[in-house]
Amino acid sequence: MGKRIVSQARGKGSLTYRVRKKAFNKKIGYPSTAKTGDAEIIAIIHSAAHSAPLMKVLIDNQTFYNPAFNQAFVGQKIHMGDKADEGNVTALKHIQQGTQIYNIERNPGDGGKMIRTAGSSAVVTKKLENKKVTITMPNKKQIILNENCRATIGIIAGDGRLNKPLVKAGTKYYKMKAKSKLWPRVSAVAVNAVDHPFGSGRGKNVGSKIAKRNAPPGRKVGHIRPRRTGYRK
Repeated sequence: MGKRIVSQARGKGSLTYRVRKKAFNKKIGYPSTAKTGDAEIIAIIHSAAHSAPLMKVLIDNQTFYNPAFNQAFVGQKIHMGDKADEGNVTALKHIQQGTQIYNIERNPGDGGKMIRTAGSSAVVTKKLENKKVTITMPNKKQIILNENCRATIGIIAGDGRLNKPLVKAGTKYYKMKAKSKLWPRVSAVAVNAVDHPFGSGRGKNVGSKIAKRNAPPGRKVGHIRPRRTGYRK
C-alpha cells in the first residue's frame, strides 16, 4: 500500500506542512488613503517571512510595516501624500518618469502587492492618457496601472542577498523552514512507483490519465478531468 503523496499530505494540514504564524505576524501594507502628512520610522526590524528588512512607520498614532529602503534609519521622517522624495509613499501621478519605486498597489488602496523582495525596484516609464501609468518591472515587462495607485520611492534594502552562496543544504533547510516553505522538493518520477502515480523512472514517460469523476483532489494529481470522454453520438 502506497503512502500519501505530498499534495495529499499538505492538504491534510499536519504540523509538517502548517504555516508558522509567528513568522507571518507582520503584514506589509499602507494605511488608508485618508492618512496623509509626515510619518516617522520608529523601528527597523527583521522578519523571518520576508527577505528584506521592514520599517515600522508611525503616522497619526497608527503604525504600518513597509520594506525598508536603502539607507533608511530610525527617527527618519517620510511623507505620505504628493511629495516625490526617497522613502515617501505617494500616488503614481505625482512620481516623475524614470523614478525607481517599490511596494506598488495593483488597485488604488489595496496596500501594495508588487515589488517587495530585497534589492528590487520597478521604474515609472511613461504617463498615459485616461489616468494610466506604465511601469517597467525588474524582468523588463511593462504593466499599466491606475495613476492613483500608491508606491514607495526608492530601492528596497538588502541588495546582494543572492550574491552570497548558501554553500550547505542545511543552511537552505533552515531558511526554508523559517518561511514555512516545502523543501526539498522531490520530482514525482524520482520516487517509487508505489508512492506516486508517476513513480519509478522506467522510461520516465509521464502519460496523461483520466481521473475518476468523484476522486478527491489528491487523487487527481497529474491527471486530467475532462467533462466527458469518447466520441459524441
